Amino acid sequence: MQLVKQQFSEFRQHYELLLEEIGKVFVGQRDLVERVLTCLLSGGHVLLEGMPGVGKTLLVKTLSQTLDLDYARIQCTPDLMPSDVLGTNMLYEDEAGHHSIRFEKGPIFANIVLADEVNRATPKTQSAFLEAMQERRVTLLGKGHPLEEPFMVLATQNPIEMEGTYRLPEAQLDRFFFKLTVKRPDVDELSRVMDLTTGEGGPSIRPVCPRETVLEMSNAVRKVKIAEDVKRYALRLVLGSDPEGEEAPPVVKRCVKYGASPRAAQSMILGGKVRALYRGRYNVSFEDITEMALPSLAHRVILNFEGEMSGMTAEKIVKDLASAVRPE
Repeated sequence: MQLVKQQFSEFRQHYELLLEEIGKVFVGQRDLVERVLTCLLSGGHVLLEGMPGVGKTLLVKTLSQTLDLDYARIQCTPDLMPSDVLGTNMLYEDEAGHHSIRFEKGPIFANIVLADEVNRATPKTQSAFLEAMQERRVTLLGKGHPLEEPFMVLATQNPIEMEGTYRLPEAQLDRFFFKLTVKRPDVDELSRVMDLTTGEGGPSIRPVCPRETVLEMSNAVRKVKIAEDVKRYALRLVLGSDPEGEEAPPVVKRCVKYGASPRAAQSMILGGKVRALYRGRYNVSFEDITEMALPSLAHRVILNFEGEMSGMTAEKIVKDLASAVRPE
């Protein structure tokens, strides 16, 4: 037990260190940074959505600089091919004239992968991410190539630019642990951004967490306990997002076509464990689950025709759901 407590204490120290280092460059939005770290330490992937210029790419780049891990950026465009993401088999000839085929790894084989403007890639190329995100491996010509842990995909998309984009399919959205919105900075935050970007020099980011530390932190998350009634609360929220569910509130029955999958419950529970651990608790609370509900559920809830025409949003439905389904 003493060893576990020491591991939990070290988790909080490293977590705070990461927040502090990222905050040197990425100004404000501490909740957003916390949730990105939650995805990393839970073994999940994150979809970042926001207007141009609000720092989506900067956040990912800064995160990669604080971690002593391999980092790769994939700029998604309509002409991007699956082999540009996964890699391909290449024919080589040695000095003796002998030929051999070698697998050249693509950028997906990094630990931290930025898929910038992912909705600009064609559906065929978007599908190249699915196996890697779920199975932690890539299969080419019948041969599997495992990905090194930790592995995290951070995808960005612009919600207002629709020309030349492709809607992310539901199966791919479900692979994302959280969907997070990067908001515009307020006046004070924007002033700080100007100081950092238009002044002389700037803060330097140093790696504060090597690979072994990240894996140890992820292992600590799994040791956090969750009571049966707290776990059932998360499950009731997921089932309540289904219009056929017994606990579905009227707004869900009226406006939702498909509810969230069991992956949403995994996101809420693991996210709750990270939140509890960082706040000095060894067990998940109802509040932890409620805080994780919106980023876990909203992108997995599919509206029906009535919901779309009425101007309802998945975020509003999840908030109403959390108000209707209360802890027992």
